[in-house]
Amino acid sequence: MIVLAHRPSHRRTLVKATGLAAAASLGLAAAVAGTLVPVIGGPVFAVVAGVLLSPLARRRSAALLPGLNLAKGLILQLSVVFLGAQLSLNEVLSASAASLPVMLGTLGVCLLLAWLVGRRLGVPPDLRTLIGVGTGICGASAIAATTPAIRAKSNDVTYAISTIFLFNLAAVLVFPPLGHALQMNAHAFGLFAGTAINDTSSVVAAAGAHGQEAVEYAVVVKLARTLMIIPIVLVLITLTRRRTDFRDTPKVRLAASLVPWFLVAFLAVAALNTGGLIPAAAQAALHRMALLFIAVALAAVGLSTDVPALRRTGARPLLLGLILWAAVTLTSLGLQYLLTD
Repeated sequence: MIVLAHRPSHRRTLVKATGLAAAASLGLAAAVAGTLVPVIGGPVFAVVAGVLLSPLARRRSAALLPGLNLAKGLILQLSVVFLGAQLSLNEVLSASAASLPVMLGTLGVCLLLAWLVGRRLGVPPDLRTLIGVGTGICGASAIAATTPAIRAKSNDVTYAISTIFLFNLAAVLVFPPLGHALQMNAHAFGLFAGTAINDTSSVVAAAGAHGQEAVEYAVVVKLARTLMIIPIVLVLITLTRRRTDFRDTPKVRLAASLVPWFLVAFLAVAALNTGGLIPAAAQAALHRMALLFIAVALAAVGLSTDVPALRRTGARPLLLGLILWAAVTLTSLGLQYLLTD
């Protein structure tokens, strides 16, 4: 009787392990590819590979889906927590005061246009939200944090990641010659790159054309942008939960439900790192683990993608991404010009 009672539990565990193993294998390969081609990065490799293999995955959806959902849920949330090990709150706060208005200005313009232009173009709400936070904050990391908050579908996540990557790559190619043409010094270009490019490796690649000083300042600004994930995700969770009737929910439980555990843990890890309680070796390991978990989660997203539905979405989200990228670029340059004039 005891053996029989445990069989369903073992079966559920095996089913979850099957999908999780598929996502983990693909994510690990993508993470390795990302280290070899950092401008593209593991998340993009993971999504693309997952989408290419999605027809096979859909044939075995019953076996793979529970594990893929685990990767898109818990593994994705853990990746956000581990990202906190990269943050030093002291370094972020020590950034020049001029970076805050530029950073907030680009973020505000991006999110506002994502809502207005996205509605005008007929882009679905979740997809325009993901493209907006990905462009305005920090690319794949912001999308990873936002996905569980708004319960976004795999198709929307895939399209958003692909759109962000395309214009992130364009920024790496366009920004260095643009900075030289505008005769920007290292500090100014570091601020420009840190506020208008999403992925850290791409920030470093672009800022490197203006020297080490530009790279160091750009990375600090980029880290400050990462902190914007917290208020944005909290607002999105509040808006999402408003659709549910909470009249019978205790206030303490309601308040707790609006503050996701992974954001609290993210801040706790960042605080530990700021206090020097995370050794350098552990910090590097946690950062690598975060990148790996993001790749695993996004591999699961790719494997869960409905490719025909993705095609039916059309080019309008891509146009939205282009508009937001151009807006962030021009806003960053414009605010710098106004603040230094």
